[in-house]
Amino acid sequence: MPECGNRGTFTEPRVFNLMLRTHLGPVEDDSGLAYLRPETAQGIFVNFKKRAADLTEEDPVRHRPDRQVVPQRDHPGKLIFRTREFEQMEMEFFVKPGTDEEWHQRWIDEPLRLVCRPRHQQGEPAALRAPKDKLSHYSKPHGDIEYRFDFTGSEWGELEGIANRTDYDLTTHQNASKQDMSYLDQESGERFVPFVIEPAAGVDRGALTFLLDAYAEDEAPDAKGKLEKRTVLRLDRRLAPVKVAVLPLSRNADLSPKARDLAAACASGGTPTSTTPARSAAGTGARTRSGTPYCITVDFDTLEDQAVTVRDRDTMQQERVGLDSVEAYLSERLGPC
Repeated sequence: MPECGNRGTFTEPRVFNLMLRTHLGPVEDDSGLAYLRPETAQGIFVNFKKRAADLTEEDPVRHRPDRQVVPQRDHPGKLIFRTREFEQMEMEFFVKPGTDEEWHQRWIDEPLRLVCRPRHQQGEPAALRAPKDKLSHYSKPHGDIEYRFDFTGSEWGELEGIANRTDYDLTTHQNASKQDMSYLDQESGERFVPFVIEPAAGVDRGALTFLLDAYAEDEAPDAKGKLEKRTVLRLDRRLAPVKVAVLPLSRNADLSPKARDLAAACASGGTPTSTTPARSAAGTGARTRSGTPYCITVDFDTLEDQAVTVRDRDTMQQERVGLDSVEAYLSERLGPC
């Protein structure tokens, strides 16, 4: 813009296409010209009347596509933060005009409540924030959920965008197609063109966030009791693919079956569990310091007292728990997954 302070440095205007162009078929001419999908929303607005007609009186008016998109990125990079092709999750949440601002704020508050951030609950700086509203041409307020990625040159980066698109899309389609895009509220008898709240997030970017948030370095005693630095992946317990590891202290013919039986019992109770054969007494400590939230050691005392040692990944605290109490012990600490 002329008032931005860089007069005389602008290039001539150039065509910028937000879609990647390709050709279908072996012949590259205009008859086979095609564009890869840069976003997922517009098909929902075009089909709104048909989708709304299928709803019952109690159904919410909302549509959620999970699709692969290929936007024309001007500068991809920063690991998987910004790629030319990614999986996108978004929802077109249709609401009654006048309730849109309340719903918009609820969709901002919910990610802040749900997203896992264990490191930052332990006194470190907040990793998530919802900055002041931004405004795009189609929206009323547009709120972002941002994460402290700490990339060079940019401390914060968008994790999820939450836009109040108003009735811009449906009204624009209605004006161009001459089709009535209004919705009849069966309960009140009122007809209106819905407003739309659109939460949108990239799956890859979310995965990157969880990994960055879980990465930690600390010190723990080795087999000889000497402190050594370790790298731990403190995945939130709701996200850890394996929540419990059952580790026999040795390949003893009595210990290994005990470990397998305990792992099977935990798995049958709904707790994702693994068991690995023992390598040596020295190797057991290293295995119990893995990224798995809880590690259970079946040792020689287990044959006598019918109990095992449970170690917490984060606190390194150990407790002796009876075999008949292990499932309840884990259920209390892991909670619903």
